[in-house]
Amino acid sequence: MADTPQPEADENWWRGAVIYQVYPRSFADSNGDGTGDLAGVRSRLPYLAELGVDALWFNPWYPSPMADGGYDVADYRDIDPVFGTLAEAEKLISEAVSLGIKTIIDIVPNHISAAHPWFREALAAGPGSAARERFWFRPGRGENGELPPNNWPSQFGGPAWTRTTDPDGTPGDWFLNLFDSEQPDLNWDHPDVRAEHEDVLRFWFDRGAGGVRIDSAAMVSKDPLLPDLSDDPAAPHPYIDRDDLHEIYRGWRRIADSYDGARILVGEVWLPDAVRFANYLRPDEMHTAFNFDFLACPWEPGRLRTSITTTLAVHEPVGAPATWVLCNHDVTRTVTRYGRADTGFDFATKAFGVPTDLELGTRRGRAAALLTLALPGSVYVYQGEELGLPEVEDIPTEKLQDPMYLRSGGTDPGRDGCRVPIPWAGASSPFGFSPEGSTEPWLPQPADWAARTAEIQSADPASMLSLYRAALRLRKEEPGLGDGPISWLDSDPGVLVFGRSERFVCLVNLSGEPVELPAHEEILLTSGSLAEDGRVPSDTAVWYRP
Repeated sequence: MADTPQPEADENWWRGAVIYQVYPRSFADSNGDGTGDLAGVRSRLPYLAELGVDALWFNPWYPSPMADGGYDVADYRDIDPVFGTLAEAEKLISEAVSLGIKTIIDIVPNHISAAHPWFREALAAGPGSAARERFWFRPGRGENGELPPNNWPSQFGGPAWTRTTDPDGTPGDWFLNLFDSEQPDLNWDHPDVRAEHEDVLRFWFDRGAGGVRIDSAAMVSKDPLLPDLSDDPAAPHPYIDRDDLHEIYRGWRRIADSYDGARILVGEVWLPDAVRFANYLRPDEMHTAFNFDFLACPWEPGRLRTSITTTLAVHEPVGAPATWVLCNHDVTRTVTRYGRADTGFDFATKAFGVPTDLELGTRRGRAAALLTLALPGSVYVYQGEELGLPEVEDIPTEKLQDPMYLRSGGTDPGRDGCRVPIPWAGASSPFGFSPEGSTEPWLPQPADWAARTAEIQSADPASMLSLYRAALRLRKEEPGLGDGPISWLDSDPGVLVFGRSERFVCLVNLSGEPVELPAHEEILLTSGSLAEDGRVPSDTAVWYRP
């Protein structure tokens, strides 16, 4: 570990970075077991360097029973054997740094796995024990404790409480799990919990990690009285966005700032209140937070412009850069969503059998890529987005693994459709994801992905991959891109036009008709072909010099 290269001492790298999200199970499988691993990622680092990304964000790679895709962590200081070893993680971080790519790891502070030693100790110790104070164990309500302690719902459906069984076989206390029953919530009022997570931060920063992404960051603290959720919207929420969270993250920021080079904190913060959201981005707290408003925004010019301007306005008072993302491991893939009648995203309305026009969605996805990469701040690209991969919506039900699908009784399609392993090369599955003759990938790949492999697209200058490579190269070359100001320019209805410098303008035509391209010196990049008369077709973006 002593020889691990550390991230470059560029204090502001994160303000305009392009960060590539790696879902380890589905990126690249080196040993043929059908599951992606760290050796597979290491073998694809040249691809990522050629793509032009600045950092990699890894979904959890820790030992886990995989009840929720690794977000049920059993040990924060090791690597799940299915992905490799801690030594391989250290090599990956080091090799990426040597290519100018930083690593951001996932931290899940709200809960741990039921297989974690702390929780096993708590179950064995029994009611009233000190070991149980690290969690939220409570007796049930009702005559015999048969009802959950309160009315809190799980994020995955059903109650947020699971009842234990005492050693004599009788029903015992309940424990809180805001997600799956295999993910008991931690009690952040307990000093052991705070000290443990601070030590975990140091553990990974010592190994060269450039930052951490904080899962469910606004849900960590709970009202110790555990009151019922109120129907009164003005009532304080008992477990979302509680004020004492900020003390926790200020402590984390002090640890991050104690290292050379910026080690960043990225929050997964879903909050409708813009001011409350910005509080997490004050200079002594997190560096950035995910922009879910933009991610969920429909492909509509007015809505997109409002989302962009509101986002920038919220970030401006605290001096934090915005982040932009079109999809991730939880969300319907961009080209599928943009090909639907409803182009927004909402977990509550996600359903099987929604028709989509992939040709339309892909055209819009290409335009959205140029829109997003031209905006001020940092950008996240989910693996496969640069290949234009669609949502896989015909996975056999017996292959589905997401608890969202399982806990809904099959009414919610879940998130497996955006987690299907990446196609790298070849004419049939596993498409270079695994070595030939390997075990089938953990989720099946569609046969028509033969036309979407990275190998095929690398040779096609009109492909989605070629578009992303060109856009990321220009983003590095153009001094006005990345972090910095934006100026909206006059435009026709349904058209977004903004400048990032005197020498760079982005135009996106979301209207139903072709529009004139303003007078210009040079076209830098287009998401699709212009009309013969030079006009910009619908659902097309252009980068140009005015």
